[in-house]
Amino acid sequence: MGISLVKGQKISLEKPDGSSLTKIYLGAGWDVAKGGGFLGGLFGGGGSIDLDASAILFDANKQVIDNVWFAQLRSRDGSIQHSGDNLTGEGDGDDEKIFVDLTRVPAQVQQIVFTISSFRGQTFEKVENAFCRVVDETNNTEVAKYNLSAQGNYTALIIAKVYRHNNAWKMAAIGETCNGKTIHDIVPAVLPLL
Repeated sequence: MGISLVKGQKISLEKPDGSSLTKIYLGAGWDVAKGGGFLGGLFGGGGSIDLDASAILFDANKQVIDNVWFAQLRSRDGSIQHSGDNLTGEGDGDDEKIFVDLTRVPAQVQQIVFTISSFRGQTFEKVENAFCRVVDETNNTEVAKYNLSAQGNYTALIIAKVYRHNNAWKMAAIGETCNGKTIHDIVPAVLPLL
């Protein structure tokens, strides 16, 4: 079990022996909020939630270099790969994963920001048990987990960023809410957080 992150917390992405992680993935999971009773289930309660995990790559000047999301499952350089779109949030564990080979991320990429957004515009009031976690892909060990279950009237969440600092990769838990259905809608809210 990894570190349980809190908003604003920063950690180094290294193994217990102090060596740097090389391959990680960000796993995101969620469930449809229960409630609404039988009639709520008949008239729009329950159902499925289509949340989308995304990664936005920024350079040192806070310019977007590339995006990885359901419409582009791989970064142009191939260092980041998305597992594919989960339209319902059903099942246990990670609903979507974004794999990052930190050794292959181009040098001009200074920050990778991870977001989750509701493509159909459903708000997080309809979501529960939302989380993201960073896993060391080489041995499938959870490095850190961040509980995202703050329900509210917003459609997107800026989860965390992985960034370069003194030639090492670090991670910061962000946990800021915003509104937007796609990463293009979210970028203006991300920029002040970089």
